[in-house]
Amino acid sequence: MRQLAGVFPATEYPAVLVGLGEPDDAAVYRLDETRALIKTTDFFTPVVDDPWTFGAVAAANAMSDVYAMGGDVLFCLNIAGFPADLPAETVAQIFAGGAAKVREAGAAIAGGHTITSPEPFYGLSVTGVVDPQCILRKGGARPGDRLYLTKPLGTGIITTAAKQTGPAESAAQRAQRRAQGKVDLDVRHLDAAIASMLRLNRAAARAAQAAQVRSATDITGYGLLGHAAEMALAAARENGAGFRLCAAAVPALPGVWDYIASGYLTQGSRRNPEAYGAQVRFAPQVTSAQRSLLWEAETSGGLLVAVPAAMQTTFESACADAGQPAWAIGEVVSTPGIEVL
Repeated sequence: MRQLAGVFPATEYPAVLVGLGEPDDAAVYRLDETRALIKTTDFFTPVVDDPWTFGAVAAANAMSDVYAMGGDVLFCLNIAGFPADLPAETVAQIFAGGAAKVREAGAAIAGGHTITSPEPFYGLSVTGVVDPQCILRKGGARPGDRLYLTKPLGTGIITTAAKQTGPAESAAQRAQRRAQGKVDLDVRHLDAAIASMLRLNRAAARAAQAAQVRSATDITGYGLLGHAAEMALAAARENGAGFRLCAAAVPALPGVWDYIASGYLTQGSRRNPEAYGAQVRFAPQVTSAQRSLLWEAETSGGLLVAVPAAMQTTFESACADAGQPAWAIGEVVSTPGIEVL
């Protein structure tokens, strides 16, 4: 998309506050001095078997980019494609799950578009609003800021384990997998992953606003390190800063280490380090499993926020008051790139 920046130069569109220039989580268009629209879209194929849950997870994931920009969701449009022979009840359940999650966000679904597709997909076009002076961007982190993550990692790994050990697995495949020492999926671990994916990032965004945060992103397909690398690169351009992360402080979903050991990894565990690995330095004590978790793709992950040191207590208190988990996982330093200890 950024190849189009020359066709739509920012100087000709001053109301576009965030657009085709530097990579960010959504586009932002100024309406007036106190209001700006946030626009984003996201959709994907099923990550879980239950259609209602798939719809709800996809909706939460799509709305996350508005929260990553510090805004609130106003309304959404459905974007969907389904095989012609998919039962109408299944389609209805997908839409119902998405609608329930949008309603939880205090927003509305106002329409949408559906096509016939050989593989089902679902998501949203999302419109939100934010004060132009309070936009959260990938840039803006400064040395001394503290880095917080608001959801544990591992959704991509656990849903991959669920796909490979689910009802479609034959007896022969199951026997071969067990002979290779690969563990069975524990449904309690899948339930915990689903609960995490269903959690909106709204409370985390509001806590960030209360703490005067200006740099944030949400963790999805590029994994923690890929998305952190985009923040760190912007910080390096602005003030020569970088990130220092503590691998042991990064939260993980229950069971994730066993699934990593069994090789239940997505293509993100390979593609993300290929794309961003040059920016990351690992200390010798960081294990292979920890590296896999930090690189692995997430679905509907949490926010990574750079909190000014003087506002740490404010951020933590706002999270606690809202029942929003938050883990301190590192800090912004004066050296470019990302160092993982």
